[in-house]
Amino acid sequence: MMSPCSIMFGMNTKKIIIPMNNTAIKLQTPSDQFDVEPLLSKVSQEAEKEHKKMQEVFSLLGWGDLPDTLKIEIKDDVKAMVEELEGKYSTCDPYVRKRRARVTYWVDAYLDGICSLQTAIDALKVTKL
Repeated sequence: MMSPCSIMFGMNTKKIIIPMNNTAIKLQTPSDQFDVEPLLSKVSQEAEKEHKKMQEVFSLLGWGDLPDTLKIEIKDDVKAMVEELEGKYSTCDPYVRKRRARVTYWVDAYLDGICSLQTAIDALKVTKL
């Protein structure tokens, strides 16, 4: 018997099926399985769309050739810059301005060969509370 969280492939459908065997949950449908393929497909499409948009933004900033590890560190900062330029919000917070200046400084320092990739990543890494 499979655990409630196991994932199996249907014999004929080749779709990912998650059995819902939890007795505390009463389903409205006669089937006790949930087909996650449409959900995964939608999430994948949205992620691909966001990735293309971010790659375009990095290219427009002249940062298209940055290594992916550095792009990952500054992705949220760049995304926030774009959202502010699109008029979704406006900030005058001095800490936000300081963070943006740090991002620009360390990316430019890396691109100019002043510092190594690891130094730039370490300087831009956001520490968790």
